[in-house]
Amino acid sequence: MRGLTPGLTSAVPLLDLLPAVYQEDPFAARFLAGFDDMLAPILSTLDCVVDYLDPVLAPEDFLAWLAGWVGIEVDEGWPLPRRRAAVASAVEMYRTRGTVAGLRANLEVLTGGTVEIADSGGVAHSLDPDADLPGDAHPRLAVRVSGAPDAPLDLVTDVVAAAKPAHVVHRVEVTP
Repeated sequence: MRGLTPGLTSAVPLLDLLPAVYQEDPFAARFLAGFDDMLAPILSTLDCVVDYLDPVLAPEDFLAWLAGWVGIEVDEGWPLPRRRAAVASAVEMYRTRGTVAGLRANLEVLTGGTVEIADSGGVAHSLDPDADLPGDAHPRLAVRVSGAPDAPLDLVTDVVAAAKPAHVVHRVEVTP
């Protein structure tokens, strides 16, 4: 939880904004010092608000709230660099969602490994209305994640199951 920072001084002391008559008054100095102590963290936060909105620079406890802004849920058990990368790439992941490239990029960010995807689908065009359909009649998807020994198989399986169409059979393999 964020709180007061000991020794943090206000960038704009209130006493300096008053006329000279009040600046010399010891009671006014003590009275306004309390407000300066209270306003110092607020002014410091407002000065750094751009850094709070950048997933690479945001404080660790602020990252989960920032993840909610982009509609993802990060696991607190993940290493901090992986959580930051997931939040930073979330918007791009939504743009490529439902594609093989999007699934590959998503899994690479989440696992930190190399991802190979083989699918039986295909896209083609033809001027002949009787042309054969592209791909295979029995859709399937094979995903191999390598170079990520700490990547849990159930996480990869859940991501693949959520990204693929419901009728497509999938197989997942995680190798160190």
